[in-house]
Amino acid sequence: MTPTREQVLAASAGWVAVVLNVVPGLGAGYLYQRRWKAYWITSLLATTWFVVGAVLAQNAATAAEPQNQLVGLIGLIVLAAVTSAEAGLAVKAVRQDN
Repeated sequence: MTPTREQVLAASAGWVAVVLNVVPGLGAGYLYQRRWKAYWITSLLATTWFVVGAVLAQNAATAAEPQNQLVGLIGLIVLAAVTSAEAGLAVKAVRQDN
């Protein structure tokens, strides 16, 4: 028998998913949890963040470059924090339902 989505999620270690979403970022914890939709949404958001940053940086002054890099880094850190919290909460919610 193939395990259901909920069974796979409940069997995963929540802390591993959280760490994988924080350390490399970009939704690696979702790959561990086999949550493909959440992974692709995270990948799309990160790619969009990079593209928007690159487009906006084309017309920026050289003096504003460090500030633009800081904004980009903060955005990726926020994305990593949100996805890691969501991955941990998803495991917790599935375990409470079972």
